[in-house]
Amino acid sequence: MAKTTTQDLRQQVGQLLILGYDGLAVDSKLRTTLTKLQPSGVILFARNIEEPRQTWRLLRDSQSTTPVPMFLCVDLEGGTVDRLKKVIAPAPSVEQVFATGNRKLFRMHGKILGLEARALGFNTDFAPVFDLGFEASRSVLTSRTASADPRETIAYARAFLRGLKDSKVLGCGKHFPGLGEGNLDSHHDMPVVQKGWKAMWAEDLLPYRELRAQIPFVMVAHASYPEVTNNKVPASLSSKWMRDVLRKKIGYKGLIISDDLEMGGVLSTGDIEDVAVETLRAGADMFLVCHNQELVWRGFEAVLRAAERDRKFAAHVAQAAQRVLGYKKRCRELRGFSAEPKAKVVDKLKKIVTDFSRIVGGEVIDDRVHTTQEINV
Repeated sequence: MAKTTTQDLRQQVGQLLILGYDGLAVDSKLRTTLTKLQPSGVILFARNIEEPRQTWRLLRDSQSTTPVPMFLCVDLEGGTVDRLKKVIAPAPSVEQVFATGNRKLFRMHGKILGLEARALGFNTDFAPVFDLGFEASRSVLTSRTASADPRETIAYARAFLRGLKDSKVLGCGKHFPGLGEGNLDSHHDMPVVQKGWKAMWAEDLLPYRELRAQIPFVMVAHASYPEVTNNKVPASLSSKWMRDVLRKKIGYKGLIISDDLEMGGVLSTGDIEDVAVETLRAGADMFLVCHNQELVWRGFEAVLRAAERDRKFAAHVAQAAQRVLGYKKRCRELRGFSAEPKAKVVDKLKKIVTDFSRIVGGEVIDDRVHTTQEINV
């Protein structure tokens, strides 16, 4: 067997990282980072998005730093989590769309958000939310959930994912194993969910069980579930949740990604070096570091050093990188790059999103808008 070189390891570790950054363009410093780290993908936030063509060029220039197709990611749910609302138009929230009770509109929600994403160069939307809309999390999740009933959540999520697929955009179930009973924001603190296994299996985990074959990614939460694990280790660092439950018991075969490792909910357990290594060791395939470039580099280098020292960990890194690259090779959504969005395309998108919001609000616009097949740009 050929010996794995440091360069091989660097390439493997790069495929496990999706990073975020500041700025509206790829400057020389960012280009150096992307070229040296060769990350699996990038994620943009409102701070990176000024107008449609600028966003498209930023993604194109990021992709140009590597020959391997990137996951070009955004959080696009509608409502409070809508990174494109200022450059296209505000889309309605999950709660608003679900309240219509119209499954055609559930699918249309996914397709329209997917069309927006695709037109600007994205190929991956970290949506929909699988969390159940329990009262405990209402102040945190607000209008991001469909229902407290897992079956109703599945109906919405299944249709939304089909809509994303119509637009050639990858989706993601989040936040495994469920934040519906959490009353803290994991961006700042680690929620502790006091809920037993039987209730979790029947309720919070049901969307993952039913939709496991439809979700390219599962994003794992920075929350602990002591009644299940007998400890306060967050799910994002827990082999019980990722290996035993998600992989073995549920049978999920897609990509497992930790939520942003810069979030307070996970950094309360250790520094970036610790959590980057431990999320992979526990069974994640990929990890997000969404902003601070120092933390991006520190997380990357910590994983690299750990793989150089620990053969068992290096084997997991290699296996995870192989899973990511294998998925990329099979994935039609990653083939090619969308054309630069022209003004008329953006104008049409604005009308589509605005009309959809009016339909969700109860207005009748045009019968043709009620079929996903006829919504195109």
